[in-house]
Amino acid sequence: MNYPILISVIVLVALLIVFLIRRNRKDKKEFEKEVIDSELPPKEDKENI
Repeated sequence: MNYPILISVIVLVALLIVFLIRRNRKDKKEFEKEVIDSELPPKEDKENI
């Protein structure tokens, strides 16, 4: 077996998994913020009441 190539492939796969998990968490936070902002009613101006 060619261990250096095998080890490098395993390291690259691990780095890809870590990258995807971090990006997924970031995207999830942004999505939740957008949903919360879209569900809130618009603020009314006191001058127009």
